[in-house]
Amino acid sequence: MKILILGSGGREYSIGRAIKNEQQQHELFFQPGNGATENLGTNINIKDYNDLAAFAKENKIELTIVGPEAPLVDGIVDIFKAEGLTIFGPSKEAAQLEGSKVYMKNFLAKYNIPTAAYIESDSIEELYKFTDTLKTPIVVKADGLCGGKGVIIATSHDEAKKAIGEMLSGKSFGDAGKKVIVEEFLDGFELSMFAICDGDDYILLQAAQDHKRIGDGDTGPNTGGMGAYAPTPLVDEELYQKVRERVIVPTLDGMKAEGAPFEGVLFIGIMVVNGEPITLEFNVRFGDPECEILMPLMTSSVSEMFHKAATNRLKEIKVEFSEQFAVGVVMASANYPYSSSLPAEIVEDTVLHEEIQKYTHISYAGVMKEDGTLYASGGRVLVCVGLGNTIQEARDRAYLRCGQVHFVGKKIRTDIAYQAL
Repeated sequence: MKILILGSGGREYSIGRAIKNEQQQHELFFQPGNGATENLGTNINIKDYNDLAAFAKENKIELTIVGPEAPLVDGIVDIFKAEGLTIFGPSKEAAQLEGSKVYMKNFLAKYNIPTAAYIESDSIEELYKFTDTLKTPIVVKADGLCGGKGVIIATSHDEAKKAIGEMLSGKSFGDAGKKVIVEEFLDGFELSMFAICDGDDYILLQAAQDHKRIGDGDTGPNTGGMGAYAPTPLVDEELYQKVRERVIVPTLDGMKAEGAPFEGVLFIGIMVVNGEPITLEFNVRFGDPECEILMPLMTSSVSEMFHKAATNRLKEIKVEFSEQFAVGVVMASANYPYSSSLPAEIVEDTVLHEEIQKYTHISYAGVMKEDGTLYASGGRVLVCVGLGNTIQEARDRAYLRCGQVHFVGKKIRTDIAYQAL
């Protein structure tokens, strides 16, 4: 099958890697890809969605998989489908579940899906008034897409009001903050769950936990994610069942009722409070770095799962998972997440140890290639993934692999998966 993958990060690399490792041979294309995806397939550079659809038709692309949220919110799925192309991801209308936090919160309320008490408004007076009724900490969210950084956890009423003011003025997140949500802070433990959906049916993948903050012990500012592990032992079958019944089924039914059936990845950010799952947010694509640890845990065909979901035929397949655990440790550039960093050459030791060779790999993200040499080009550079029969074993292997990758200013957390250990 000829497959086009949209995106340039570790998420897209890991999807490509999983497909490349299948027994069936596939031809892969990446738009735009990164310095390492060209080892898996062909990088192309076509930014215009209509031109990209024309390329897909011309080159007989049989499946397009959209990695990041921006093209989905922009409506790339509608453009491809209008051309009769098979594409995995939600329509522009359905992508509002991530594109607008206001739309998402109102949808949750309308279909009785458990979520935190909230107000959404562009009135500073209304938002301040509601803020005063909440206990601290207080959650303040910008409405639009902010690259995973549009959520502030304020530790005081004054800090919450400052965040509201800066969002509404456009100072914090530009137009994305012109409407703001203030909601109660939920005290529990957080989970990432992913349902592959075809509009009618779904397949729930294993629950993961990621580590958002830059520093050990969850200190410092939020990032896109510094590491993750799956499956988490904090979830039992009872909790999975509650998520299916209370979140996924009413969401799929609700989106159909809204005239926007949901196809693609439904990423559910969940807070578990006293054993009950409360929905924090929806995203409409895989999390990163969660995708990097979920892909290697799948023992059935990844390409078939995406293709069946994109053609409304999930009922026809059974998705199977390894019994193992996966831990992914993100290696970031020197100044992440504060500012950009200078490119730095990546030096990888030759892997001689059989255990590391067999049970670890690297998913590349912020990398570029010049004259055959790979450079860290900034942000989150790569993810070292370890597999094992226990979380401890997977984690130890991931960190062994980290020790074999070198570039100036490399930054990692040393406590990934501490919640489970």
